[in-house]
Parts: sequence; structure tokens; C-alpha cells
Amino acid sequence: MNIEVSETPKAGDRLIKFRKYSAVIILVVLSFALGLNYGRSGQRLISNPLKFTESNRQAAPKDVNWQLLWDALAQIDKKYVGRPVDKQQELYGAVAGAVAGLGDPYSVFFPPKDAQEFQNELSGQFEGIGAEVAIKNQELVVVTPLDDSPALKAGLKAGDFIYKIDGTATAGLSVEEAVAKIRGTAGTKVILTIVRKGQDKPIEVPIVRAQIEVKSVSYEIKEVNGKKIGYLKISRFGDDTEGLFNQAVSDFLVKNVNGIAVDLRNNPGGYLDTAVALAGNWVEEGKTVVIQRYGDGTEDTHKSKGPARLSGIPTVVLINGGSASASEILSGALHDHNLAQLVGEKSFGKGSVQELIDLRDNAELKITVAKWLTPNGHDLNKDGLEPDVKVELTDADFQADKDPQLDKAFEVLTK
Repeated sequence: MNIEVSETPKAGDRLIKFRKYSAVIILVVLSFALGLNYGRSGQRLISNPLKFTESNRQAAPKDVNWQLLWDALAQIDKKYVGRPVDKQQELYGAVAGAVAGLGDPYSVFFPPKDAQEFQNELSGQFEGIGAEVAIKNQELVVVTPLDDSPALKAGLKAGDFIYKIDGTATAGLSVEEAVAKIRGTAGTKVILTIVRKGQDKPIEVPIVRAQIEVKSVSYEIKEVNGKKIGYLKISRFGDDTEGLFNQAVSDFLVKNVNGIAVDLRNNPGGYLDTAVALAGNWVEEGKTVVIQRYGDGTEDTHKSKGPARLSGIPTVVLINGGSASASEILSGALHDHNLAQLVGEKSFGKGSVQELIDLRDNAELKITVAKWLTPNGHDLNKDGLEPDVKVELTDADFQADKDPQLDKAFEVLTK
């Protein structure tokens, strides 16, 4: 799932994201594309898994016949047309298959390279040109170049139609296919041929790819019907989220905003502790933010540590089918404590907890260990969250650059 020329976090299947994962990891890529992510709590665990060697074969658990695995490996060594087999990759495949056998799309094995990319995803670091693109009216267009990005420095502008990528026409390409052609290693060059309004001829724009850092939080203060409304977009709950969020809150308080619109649409989640910390800006200290229930019935209750700086300021939270995991924790906590109204569409319903476990050789295992309940006991994994005010965002709205969900949020806040 971890899935970027938009190197920006997902914006509902319209952002450009791409990751070359193995066949097994494709499950994770798809789940991110649907707006899924993982929650993490507690300390990282260190595991020393059994290796497939003759010396410890007898140490394998006895409740199943592990000879099947050894027989299969022996036949691969003996008959596979591509011999000799890369034993390390064979091991990674075996572990990935064991995890896939759980039948849980959120439990995934990451080989070392994918583990590093997964960490990069949460930190918001990617390699590319730094532009958000989408397909509008069957054309690949630039939605916006990111601040201080190679795309912006090269002169790319919002609304530019990308006609060719390194000489290959974009007609008929999906967003994912276009991203695969545009993204690449930092320091390499890609040439985009664009068509710009007001220009008679296509323009060739050479862009040198670079390491891109994408902020997980953006905000602005809007004047709506004579009131100052703080608009806060959180695209993931990552390494930089809490610091950027605090900057936004400080500005909102200094400017004395009359209301706050928190946009969690297409936010696939992230760190549990970050969601709890952000909720504490509304939820009174000591009150429950989320309940974590394990398979044996035991529970951990995560409570707010305050300081509830935003309590009393009218708040609306925007959600949709791509709002998942930590997004649902924050939304559910504010809703259950009557601190915010939910506007938009039903959230995804990803309320299970994944622990990220370090394995040897820099590999990682992400495995489901518990599920989440809102303060009122609502099962997020089973039901998701229904909005108080249901508003759909259609393809036609997107093509016309309309956002009726955000319009409704502003309407609610300025009544």
C-alpha cells in the first residue's frame, strides 16, 4: 500500500502513486489505493524467525507437517528451469506466503527494500518531480506543482495538459501508468511535453527528478460569509503530522477563527499515538479517545492528554470512503464527545490494529493484533462511521472543480 508524480498523499484515486512491490505486496498496494493504512502502538518488537536450514529443521512446530515445505523447496532446487535459485528471495517468498495464508489483507511481510519504502511513505519522502496530477476529461493534467519542487522550478503550472512523457503520448494511459513513466530515481531527467492554455504549440519541459518531502498537513484561513474559518487538511498521520498540526492550531488561535473544518477525506491513517495526540486538542484531558480490544478480550483505553485548546470552537470533520484507520479514530472521538459534526460520505471501516515488527536483515512484519472501538463502543472495523450530513462528491463535480462536501462544511460552520 505504499503507493506516488503526486508524491502528495492520496487524494481519492486521483493522486499519482506508484510502488514496485512483489506479487504478495500488491495486496498492500491495493489496500492503500482504497484508503487503508495501519495503526501502531507500543514499542517495536524484535523477532528471530526460524530459518530454513538443516540445522534447525527439527525445531519447527509439530502441529502441522512442515515436511511439505521442505519437499517443495527440494523440488524447486531440483527441477526449476531458472536454477540456480536465489535462496534469499526464496526465503522472503516463503515468509510472505505464510503471512498471506492468514487471510488478513492488513498483515503483510516486507522484505528489506519494501520495508524501507514503507517507512519512507510514512515520513513523506519520495523521489520524483513533485507534482500532483490527475485525469480530467480524458486528459492527464497537472493539478498543482508542490512548493519548491523540481516541477515548480521547471515551470510546470496547474492546468497544464501532459501530452507526452519522454516522447510517448499519454493518450489512453491510466494515472498509474503515467506515474510509472514520470517517477524515477533522484538525479535522472524526464521530459514532459505539455499543452498550455494560451500557447499555440506544445512545450517541452525537462525536469530533473529529486528527493521530495511531502508535508502531511496543510492549512489556511478562509473568509466565509463574514466569518473566519480555519481549513485543515490532514493527508496522513505520519512523522511530521503533530508538529505541523500544532503550527496550524497556534495560527488559528492567534487569528481567532470562528470555526474549523478538518479534512480527513482519503486519509488512509497512520500512527495511533498521533491520532490520540491530535484528538487531545478537542477532547478534555482524561477522557477516552479510542479503545483497543485484543483477541483475548482484554482492552487498552487510550485517553486524551489535553490540552483541549480547540474545545468550544465549532468543528466539522470531512470524511469519505477513503478515510480509514487513524482518521476514523480522530473522527469517532470528536463525534462521540459531541465536539464535531461529520460531513461527507461513510468512512472506510478499517478499525484493526497492526503491529510493525522488526525482523532480522532489516525486514519487517506488519500483523493484525487488535481492533478499535470509539469511546461509545462503536466497532470501527465492522461499521465505519456514518456522516451526520451526507454529501456525495461525484466524478462530474471533480471534472468541474466543484467540492460540494467542503461547501456544506462551510455552510454548517457559518449558520
